[in-house]
Amino acid sequence: MGSLRALFRSARRATTVPPPAAGPLPADDEVFLDAPDERLAPALVGAGRGEYVPAAGLLAGTRSAAEWEERDRYVRRLALFARSRTEWLDHWAAAAPHDPDLLVVQAQLAVDHAWDSPARAELLRPLSPLITAAARGDDRDPVPWRIALDHARGTNAGHKYFEELWEAAVRRAPHHYGCHVAAMRYLGTYWHGSHRERFDFADLAAQDAPPDSLVQALPARAAFAYLTDGCGPEVPRARLDAAADRAIALSARFTAADPWPAEVRNKLMYLLVRLERWEAARTQARLIGPYVTSFPWDRISDDPLGHFVRLRDHLLAGAEPPPAVVLIPSPQAAGRPPTEHGGHVLADDH
Repeated sequence: MGSLRALFRSARRATTVPPPAAGPLPADDEVFLDAPDERLAPALVGAGRGEYVPAAGLLAGTRSAAEWEERDRYVRRLALFARSRTEWLDHWAAAAPHDPDLLVVQAQLAVDHAWDSPARAELLRPLSPLITAAARGDDRDPVPWRIALDHARGTNAGHKYFEELWEAAVRRAPHHYGCHVAAMRYLGTYWHGSHRERFDFADLAAQDAPPDSLVQALPARAAFAYLTDGCGPEVPRARLDAAADRAIALSARFTAADPWPAEVRNKLMYLLVRLERWEAARTQARLIGPYVTSFPWDRISDDPLGHFVRLRDHLLAGAEPPPAVVLIPSPQAAGRPPTEHGGHVLADDH
């Protein structure tokens, strides 16, 4: 798993399990956009009050338990919150400036800010010491290395340097989803948006990962990128269906109305609709329950929650949704700059 090229080898077939039973469909006013889970919610409430202790406790717990996927997700959400509410983060920095959990949030926030600028590469380059400090906070933690991979892509780093970062990341967590997403995005950029390279990487990474790993959803990300990019050589339909099938198998391993796989299920539902696999899309709509994620629906409409509800209602009524409900972006969504990073949307992915 050290080299990116090491993923390009034969591997085992993923297993499948029957889909979980979905509960009653939530009413429209019971559907939430980007709802935090029960662990993150108290940290965000505390941060809204200017208190850093709940967030610090949350991240310390993920680090202690080596919950790297959860840690990555919480770091992103806390950094996103800090973009508009910084008091709690300032209090944390004053109280414990060398806290490794603080350092990783600061690194994520700094990279997010720089990423949104037209002068992205120039603003990202001086952030290397901040990311290095976060990586030194806990040598086991792959999250600073995922941030470093994003940083390297944003600064147009060469392939050799990126592979060195990748090797350091997967030594810490061989199947870390965020690091794999960062690597796949880099492959698309490095090879000028080659969908073949993305699919090859995603397929073999998924084959190498445990059946319940989020890496199983990586081929569906590649399929989404292909279907929304509108350019490049044609990808065979069978490969798109195989990517969707692998994500369906992953979704089936989680309970219905679970916030943890919500992003996977929302993107999968969109992918299945694009592939006109209506019954499979209906299943994902039921499994999503009340947990709607902004992406991918904010790429289609400036009202992502309303758009999801309308599409869900079309599907569950047994109707094939009209193109306007699925494919046509709103002027606001279509006009967004093609950036992809952290909680922000890229042309090809979230």
